Amino acid sequence: MALNRSTPEAGLFDGEQVNPDVPRPLAPWRQDLQRYGGARALLREQSLWAVLWHRVGHAVLNGGAPRPVKQLAMLPWWLVFRLIETVTGISLPPSVTIGGGLRIWHFGGVFVHPAARIGARCTLRQGVTIGNRHGGDDVPVIGDDVEFGAYAQVLGHVQIGDRARIGAMSVVLQDVPADASAVGAPARVIARSLSESRA
Repeated sequence: MALNRSTPEAGLFDGEQVNPDVPRPLAPWRQDLQRYGGARALLREQSLWAVLWHRVGHAVLNGGAPRPVKQLAMLPWWLVFRLIETVTGISLPPSVTIGGGLRIWHFGGVFVHPAARIGARCTLRQGVTIGNRHGGDDVPVIGDDVEFGAYAQVLGHVQIGDRARIGAMSVVLQDVPADASAVGAPARVIARSLSESRA
């Protein structure tokens, strides 16, 4: 899948419709719960609170209601958001576009820039930052099935390809191809595929 920065939704939800009987707007919620092992995870996984509450805010912001109605509806959302953010240490603003099946292992210190875009079935760990470098919206575009190690940082207008792996404590400042692994600070690509790493 080739991500396109000019089309925010391009490719971000490939394979999202896991069940044709589930309406498309509900598919991300279904995938989120599947990644966590079902609705019972709400009792033990604080990070799931942040993921699902983000879905609520994102749905309100992108709904068809007039702007004043959205602003009014978002007031209580922001209050609960701040509570969840304080308890979990996870900041997922409602404007972030996230594909279905996001999984955050553990919690604490996870920050995602409001303009960032994250594909489906990605995995974040504690301390991950996805943000800008020079202000504005020069933020990353993350593909599908990308996995982040603990305290990894992806900063600036970079593109992370599908199935990439970002090593723990890495600082990514440039594009990472699909199926690649990146480690270090600043990060460098060490392998694009298993076959290449053996070559």
